[in-house]
Amino acid sequence: MTLYLTEAEVGEILTMDLALEAVDEVFEARGRGEVINHPRSRIALGSGSYNLMAAGWPAKGIVGSKSYVGGSGGIAFQVLIYGASGEGLLGILDANLMGQVRTGAASGIATRYMARWCENGKVAVIGSGYQARTQLEAVTKVRELGTASVYSRSAGNREAFAKSMTEELELQVTPAASVDECVDGADIIIVMTNSREPVLLGDSVKEGVHINAAGANGWQRRELDTRAVAKCDVIATDDIEQAKIECADLMAPADAGRIRWEQVVNLGEIVAGLHPGRTEESQITLFESQGVAMEDIAVGKRVLDLARERGIGTELSGGGMEAGSI
Repeated sequence: MTLYLTEAEVGEILTMDLALEAVDEVFEARGRGEVINHPRSRIALGSGSYNLMAAGWPAKGIVGSKSYVGGSGGIAFQVLIYGASGEGLLGILDANLMGQVRTGAASGIATRYMARWCENGKVAVIGSGYQARTQLEAVTKVRELGTASVYSRSAGNREAFAKSMTEELELQVTPAASVDECVDGADIIIVMTNSREPVLLGDSVKEGVHINAAGANGWQRRELDTRAVAKCDVIATDDIEQAKIECADLMAPADAGRIRWEQVVNLGEIVAGLHPGRTEESQITLFESQGVAMEDIAVGKRVLDLARERGIGTELSGGGMEAGSI
């Protein structure tokens, strides 16, 4: 039987702690070569696009996809998870919230393995949308922070973000009037915007900082300028092949000869201990998050299993056939 979970039902189960555990596990498995991840493909629809991404994790017995249409009418995400041995469709999950949380979790895992250790450190957040909220939440789960700052072009948005996140995370979040004010003294910088022009420039990137750049997952968007990327000693992403066709933050410096794709590492190799990641406190490290299907199926399977344990969701008829029935 196929289990269908609505957004509200996913929200009853999904926590950042759950997502961090699932994403950590799938990145480690990817580093060992146990996970297959296919880059996102897009079908242009005039006023929007249909987007499809897929991944398989044979050791976990699952394979699945995430698909969505983004256009003038909005956007809605669905994740489908199948049994990898022909058991049929195990679950359908509405995945707007899940996408928000797993994207934050990926940056949290990158921070865990790439950022220098700091007690009472500072995190700077550039961007104040709904995705920035889970980015900050995830980082607070993996590092001991003393303060945070946020910059957004809208004074009202950054003030509202600072107020609500201070209350939610019990961490003092202060609105900043500029990017430079926001990142001053930061140990960790989060960039989560939909900007088409770089918002974090090389002059603002200082020794020892770790950067999570999670908004530029399309060739037409950039969050870091070429100099900022070129200053980084370690550059990781969640999928290099997807980054080569979608991550303008890395595509532009590579085209200009300022970085080489050979120096970009899959985050899974760092998580699995196959690449050292940061080796010195003074190094600048960068994680470019594209948002990949292996994160969706890893988190989705955990949510599905808990939903079945708790009796949450709607069972749908169908879902598969016995072997040899055709």
